[in-house]
Amino acid sequence: MIDATALPALHASHGGIWLREGGNTQAVAKGAAIACAAETPTLLLNAPLAGQRLGYPELNGLDLLELWAFVHPARFLVPTPKGLAESLGLERPGSEADIPQLLQAATAALLDILGSPTWAEREGGWTSAQTLLRLRWPWAPLVTPRINRPAEAERWLFSRLPEWEETPPRPAPRTISLDEDAVLARLAHLTGSAAEARPGQRAYAAAAVESFRPRQHRDQPNMLLAEAGTGIGKTLGYLAPASLWASEAQGTVWISTYTKALQRQLDRESLRLFPDPATAARRVVVRKGRENYLCLLNLEDALQGGFSGRAAILAQLVARWAAFSKDGDMVGGDLPGWLPTLFRRNGSTALTDRRGECIYAGCPHYRKCFIERSARASADADIVIANHALVMINAARGRETGQRPQRIIFDEGHHLFDAADSTFSVALSGQEAIELRRWVMGPEGNSRGRRRGLAARLSDLASYDAEGGEAIRAAADAARALPADEWLKRIVAGEPFGPLEQLLAAVRGTVYARAADVGEADAGYGLETEVAEPDGPLVEAAQEAALALDALLRPLNRLGKRMEAVIEDAPDWLDGAARARIEGAIASLGWRRDLIAAWLALLARIGGPADADFVDWMTVDRIEGREYDIGIHRHWLDPTRPLAEAVLKPAQGVLVTSATLKGGGDWDNAESRSGASHLPRGAERFEAASPFDYPGRAEVLIVTDIKRGDIAALSGAYGRLIEAAGGGTLGLFTAIRRLRAVHARIADRLARAGLPLYAQHVDPMDTGTLIDIFRDDPRASLLGTDALRDGVDVPGHSLRLVVMEGVPWSKPTVLHAARRLAGGGAAYDDRLIRARLAQAFGRLIRRAEDRGSFVILSAAMPSRLLSAFPPGTPIRRVTLDEAIIAVSAHSRAGHGHGMPLGQQEDESGTHDLEQR
Repeated sequence: MIDATALPALHASHGGIWLREGGNTQAVAKGAAIACAAETPTLLLNAPLAGQRLGYPELNGLDLLELWAFVHPARFLVPTPKGLAESLGLERPGSEADIPQLLQAATAALLDILGSPTWAEREGGWTSAQTLLRLRWPWAPLVTPRINRPAEAERWLFSRLPEWEETPPRPAPRTISLDEDAVLARLAHLTGSAAEARPGQRAYAAAAVESFRPRQHRDQPNMLLAEAGTGIGKTLGYLAPASLWASEAQGTVWISTYTKALQRQLDRESLRLFPDPATAARRVVVRKGRENYLCLLNLEDALQGGFSGRAAILAQLVARWAAFSKDGDMVGGDLPGWLPTLFRRNGSTALTDRRGECIYAGCPHYRKCFIERSARASADADIVIANHALVMINAARGRETGQRPQRIIFDEGHHLFDAADSTFSVALSGQEAIELRRWVMGPEGNSRGRRRGLAARLSDLASYDAEGGEAIRAAADAARALPADEWLKRIVAGEPFGPLEQLLAAVRGTVYARAADVGEADAGYGLETEVAEPDGPLVEAAQEAALALDALLRPLNRLGKRMEAVIEDAPDWLDGAARARIEGAIASLGWRRDLIAAWLALLARIGGPADADFVDWMTVDRIEGREYDIGIHRHWLDPTRPLAEAVLKPAQGVLVTSATLKGGGDWDNAESRSGASHLPRGAERFEAASPFDYPGRAEVLIVTDIKRGDIAALSGAYGRLIEAAGGGTLGLFTAIRRLRAVHARIADRLARAGLPLYAQHVDPMDTGTLIDIFRDDPRASLLGTDALRDGVDVPGHSLRLVVMEGVPWSKPTVLHAARRLAGGGAAYDDRLIRARLAQAFGRLIRRAEDRGSFVILSAAMPSRLLSAFPPGTPIRRVTLDEAIIAVSAHSRAGHGHGMPLGQQEDESGTHDLEQR
């Protein structure tokens, strides 16, 4: 067998490149490192990241992350040398020069596990290794000799997965009223006898009881708006009444979040309710959209030749994970977020159902389907943890009508407006239209894969019902009017084919003509213009496109009626599985019919009267000058109107909660952005201020001597501030271009000082992995955009400085301009900015012992916006030099008065006080 410690090991960072060969480690140049990796199998950790550091994106080698994914599928790992060392019980590297030796030691440790009788993930390992050897996986020659051939043939993955069982519908919940004393007793049990007295949390739990009382009025849920500052303990505050009601009423409470991070946190907190993991898995279920879960039929296709090259290796590693996964969630679940990024764009998205082509009971793996198992488990669960979009979709058009959410807790409630805005909007774009064509027609030409059109999915219906078969054929013929492959190339070349492509070409011409008038055409990014005063060619193209869409909608309507008739007639071949498949197809067809109807309404606007309830505009979407889509968009001017009708009014009780629920305004703002203002009787209110000592432990510094647009000065400011804080910095940007420019200027300099710097849109890793790395290393810093302004929960020892490049003004889009006009002009803008500032500031102090500085690099920061920060927080306008002195002093004070940073990290723990 190959000796792992004899293999060369390479580590590349912004601080340098180190290569270990023949027992010696030395610093090398990029050329030597690339040559070694190209000639000899070389140990690496995160090959895409190392390749980026070397300026050689196609770098390949023996990536330890791939080996980890094989040995320990579904186990968490921070993909850094420190994270690898801690997970394997190895000594942390003292410097970057020690990392290659660690890679050799870690390789030996992981390979030794393969021969251990205690290897927990042994099942299926031998068979998978043999397949990976045939696929020329670089690790296979080292892995296969170390796994003993099992005495009996290993079962195929699809025979090992458990089946879900059909259960009768759950009875309606009992009508009960919660006793406040019982709720507070449940809260005391959850927090533990040793917990400190927290009056704010007890008051919050008592107020939340309102949402669980029997409803008194039609179209009026018992609704509570609760703003509870960081540290109040919202999570356990609402879990206490929610779990008690679920137990006594025998019903389900839906807890909805906006971020996946909070979903994971809530899942962990469920162990307080049910300490036995098996019980917790049954009583608390995490639900997400279908596109998040592994599709077993897609995986089978990939394993049986649908994928090739590196994508085929990824499919094998995903199959290893699927056998040990808790719930099959590929996005934010127990599949390592870094695994798909190791394979660049090779196949991970093709393993989920992103096109809505599920054939339900027609699938051979239907009884083992992760999605169906999750849906059925949620029907009998006490607590369902979901996201805002899924709750809205399930309430508005979900096929599980018996599971319409009745008791809902919207955590991160300040995002309800944005979630509703996305859910209830419509876009007629090239990408959306071609997906509809593929859904109807299936594969065309030489395309490969499992995609199946209506004819293939409903072949038995077509053979049984002549009228249904004719409707399917008519729909396929009509779908040829939709954009086909390479539609964008034809439009750019001035050769559109068909009425929909003609429409998109007219939209593109109008956008470019009007955007040029305001100086945007050469900006390199997306362009847009209002749907107003359309010219003749655009109106004519819209009319022709509408006729084509109507010709498609008619046979789809006929098909829907025929399927409903078949369900009613119940022919002999319509067994339980076939019925489930037809019902699934009816629901899926209904969504497409609704989509086409919305497109037709949108096209009627072109050349017709405007609708005051909607904002319509046209776009050419671009990334750095490269076009990727063209479309017409429609959003509700106030998206909380459909939210109130579809979600709130049918519910029995709703709790909307957040630390920044009022969003930089007053309670009227909270009511208008949550949908409560559209209810007959509005909502009750509760407010509790954060218990943290913001005046003593935080400060806001407004730097006045950084000139707007001066990238060199901006970069220098970020670099010096990060050095002053000793890392632990979250840098927030409003533009990706500036983020990349700053990162390029300071990353090497900080690395030489032992301060790693990571960045969204630069490092080839998903956002969740970047946050995991940032959280794990107190000397690391992270640059990002809006996605990091909210929902990032990092303990104080890893986050002690937040730097914003400037005031987070709203982008002047057509949609924003319309809402600004309707919402009070400048006052509307101020509310949005105060909310963003409050959310960003909220990342800084997460526990009572946290300490930190919040820096805004803008002399133009208006004083009227400073009310976004907690009362009493010191706010000063200073020069950059003064800010650096203040940050340095604040950072030293936060390190435990001279306590070594590593010790500080170990003793501080990782629990967020807010969640205790």
